[in-house]
Amino acid sequence: MEQKKYWKGLEELHNTDAHQEIVKNEFSEELPFESEGLLNATTPRRDFLKYLGFTTAAAAIAASCETPVKKAIPYVNKPEEITPGVANYYASSYSIDGEYVPVVVKTREGRPIKMEGNTLSSITQGATSAKVQGAVLSLYDTARLRFPSIGGTETTWAELDKQVGAALAGLGGAPVVLLSSTLLSPSTKKVIGEFLGKYPNSRHVVYDAVSYAGMLQANEASYGKRVIPSYHFENAKVIVSLAADFIGTWLNPVEYSRQFAQTRKIDAKKPEMSKHFHFESNMSLTGANADERYTHKPSETGAIALALLAAVGGSVTAPAIADKRVADGIKKAAEALKANTGKALVVSGSNDVNVQTIVNAINNIVGANGTTIDFASPSNYRQGSDSDMAKLVSDMNSGSIGAVLVYGANPAYDYFEASKFADGLKKVKVAVSFNERNDETTELCKYVAPDHHFLESWNDAEGRTGYYSFAQPTILPLFKTRAIQDTFLTWSGNTATWADYLKNEWITKLGGQEGWDKALQDGVVEPATAPALGGASFAGDVAGAAGKINSAKKGGKLELVLYEKVAIGNGKLANNPWLQEMPDPITRATWDNYACVSNTLAKTFSTQLGDDYEINAEKKVLKIKTNGKELELPLLIVPGIHPEVIAIAVGYGRGANVGRAAAGIGKNAYPLVSYNGQTFDYFTTDATVEATGAKYAIGLTQTHNSYEGRPIVKETTLEEFIHNPKEVNEDRLELKKFGPDFRKDATLYPNYSYPGIKWGMSIDLNTCFGCGACTIACQAENNVSVVGKDEVVKAHEMHWIRIDRYFSGDENNPEVVFQPMLCQHCDNAPCENVCPVGATNHSSEGINQMAYNRCIGTRYCANNCPYKVRRLNWRDWNGADSFENNLYDVADMNDNLTRMVLNPDVVVRSRGVMEKCSFCVQRLQEAKLDAKKAGHPLKDGAAKTACQQACGADAIVFGNINDKNSEIYKIRNEMQTDRLYYVLEETHVLPSISYLAKIRNKDAAPKAEKEPAHKEEAHHA
Repeated sequence: MEQKKYWKGLEELHNTDAHQEIVKNEFSEELPFESEGLLNATTPRRDFLKYLGFTTAAAAIAASCETPVKKAIPYVNKPEEITPGVANYYASSYSIDGEYVPVVVKTREGRPIKMEGNTLSSITQGATSAKVQGAVLSLYDTARLRFPSIGGTETTWAELDKQVGAALAGLGGAPVVLLSSTLLSPSTKKVIGEFLGKYPNSRHVVYDAVSYAGMLQANEASYGKRVIPSYHFENAKVIVSLAADFIGTWLNPVEYSRQFAQTRKIDAKKPEMSKHFHFESNMSLTGANADERYTHKPSETGAIALALLAAVGGSVTAPAIADKRVADGIKKAAEALKANTGKALVVSGSNDVNVQTIVNAINNIVGANGTTIDFASPSNYRQGSDSDMAKLVSDMNSGSIGAVLVYGANPAYDYFEASKFADGLKKVKVAVSFNERNDETTELCKYVAPDHHFLESWNDAEGRTGYYSFAQPTILPLFKTRAIQDTFLTWSGNTATWADYLKNEWITKLGGQEGWDKALQDGVVEPATAPALGGASFAGDVAGAAGKINSAKKGGKLELVLYEKVAIGNGKLANNPWLQEMPDPITRATWDNYACVSNTLAKTFSTQLGDDYEINAEKKVLKIKTNGKELELPLLIVPGIHPEVIAIAVGYGRGANVGRAAAGIGKNAYPLVSYNGQTFDYFTTDATVEATGAKYAIGLTQTHNSYEGRPIVKETTLEEFIHNPKEVNEDRLELKKFGPDFRKDATLYPNYSYPGIKWGMSIDLNTCFGCGACTIACQAENNVSVVGKDEVVKAHEMHWIRIDRYFSGDENNPEVVFQPMLCQHCDNAPCENVCPVGATNHSSEGINQMAYNRCIGTRYCANNCPYKVRRLNWRDWNGADSFENNLYDVADMNDNLTRMVLNPDVVVRSRGVMEKCSFCVQRLQEAKLDAKKAGHPLKDGAAKTACQQACGADAIVFGNINDKNSEIYKIRNEMQTDRLYYVLEETHVLPSISYLAKIRNKDAAPKAEKEPAHKEEAHHA
């Protein structure tokens, strides 16, 4: 096995003095002692007892304080479908901005509190993402609009209908335009069509903040269909991605990550997996998971596509590629594509029509159409037209538009010429917004008719042609909002309600009421037999596209690329505190956007790895200028970015009225987008950068914990694994020196048996892509607190499961491994024997438990935990303690409305209490009770943790390791014995969580001598 050095950040790679110092000092701030030199005092024993006496007295006072009484109001007439303490589940659909995820919504006492993927969907197969998991919190967003308004004043729906109707009637034939983001609902589109049919020359303009118009136009020119095909990564043995982040943000990543994961699972009896090449400018989530990754300037994307087409046999002249490593990568990728004709796939994240045309030509040559690309059942995920949007803005400014009705779009924020759009909107006679909050566009509209939240609504969605999902209200509307479909029906003169209209649309198609009821119960309607994949005849103008690529403007010294973050996306969900505080998978930063640069480029600004770069939250601020616009953002060094590229995330810099969590966070990067006459470009070829002299704090989380040089991650190559599958775990042979049974022979402790249930978990590093869905799912399920950026900077984040990101190799072209890390529920848990009050203990089922009301916050357990997975409540985040005026509220998380999202099965914790993963014990108890009531033993799969259920890649397996029929037992004892390992196994803490070593499908590296021990290894936790 190749011997590698893994590092979380550059300071750990170089083992700086400051890094060694922070390793010694586990907690990042000093205790608040007012007295200096306690041990140097003249009466140190007396002073010590004084402090001890204070803590004891404080605890007694807190215990004797009367907790404020909040009276519960009992049901007078209990709804028939609600049983207190028992959850109800409703099928629904998450379809925001074109993403398509059928879901099941868990409600308690009429409150939606959790969403899971719908396993009946053949498209997403029960998978979710961080955004989907976090969407339930947006229902209780305090910044949602609560009533219709005219000119900023509350009004009634009847008055709004009257005034809008009169205003539209008085347009004198001027066109009415509905401006929306991508809509997946066929029934909603029909309602819109009926409304617009009343007004001559009216039209529906679809605008996506992050556009895919280049792909749509290229497909229309290449195949005669303005559609995005369905991609089938599960059928591909070779995948080449040209900056398409299909695991993180590209089109419908929940669907693609599930498919991709199927090709990455290793069968020990027949080890094989797909080969993934990735070419990009910045470090994306998909690039981080690639087998072979290459960096280039964004202006070189077209040349790389052309070179790849030439290498697979296309009739084009290959342009010169100056970077030899990239040129060699193109050659290797082409050879792999040709060797797997019919089982290959090339995808591109470019919005350039010409680049997408070349990609279509490559897929045509390698036999992708009809095998890994399906045009018979195309997807509907993005429908926007950049040219239509540009024309609309021009027409608005010329005064030729009578009315603009905005639904789900926010061009006053995310259009590249937002000020031009705003000026044009002022020249429109009637401006109506249906958006759910007072966003940047809604502020400019006279009439505001807020739509319901999707969890309050009826709807349907067609994510892929012929594949439907449904949404139904999971709660009555919280505010005086109204479904946009009801609004359009009213304005069209149709007296039907939207619920009846939708039912009537489907009841005939489904064969009656019984079919409709089943559709709502299942949440999906799909073909009984999946239709055969269909190809399409390619007729693209390759020569024309090649000519335009070759004549494109060459890049300057520095180039800039814009990207979406996995959690925040295009910014629509920016006011979600859960998503803001989720560490970005690549940078591990929270609550901000920033200018990502390489260490090489950072040195030109007199910033480089030093004793305090990643240890100190304060980062230098850069002024970035391009296309006549400028932006000031803090610098963040990210290994793996091209040395002449700056990467900035969109979705930040929101207005003050959008909500407390989003307002003032980061800077808006959308003004740096440009328009090339056909489509929007999300990169610029000539940027200048200078240091401003200012500094700005960034809440980074990756370096908050250290393993002090101990081996944590294991990986090998597919070639090495096939040759010698036991080599990846050869270090475990050293455990044999303690005796034949390491568990029993290597300890002074007695060996406790678990005759009944013994819970355990397995995490496959090969299919953990680092997306963060598990982190947000855990937060939603277990009422994990939001602490805010200032507290994250102090290393006070509260997530029970974190995803550590490790780099290895060259800092300019590193490989990346993601490793979920949570409480390991050790059978010899070092936390348990140091707790002075027995607050942490071990259950008969192998769970490391926390008795919150016994914990006094000594933090001995956290200091003694080698995995650093325990979290102290440094403040009262939830209003759970007995002291007045002690609440530290962040982003309105303790508003009475927001608190409706809390899971009543999990207690909220108070200040000074330690907490950590519980294996979702409330779910385990529920599963056991259900099995007991049903009169049978607990079945494998009946109990699932939140992280396991949310994982889109199926990387987490959980169950009873004593059940020989369980999947977890088979993984550990039959299926994956060669890859299985335990983190820090040599310490004999006996963790209940095992990992499966990562395997890359790349050439085996030459053997290297083992790395000498770090200097920091002298320091112990």
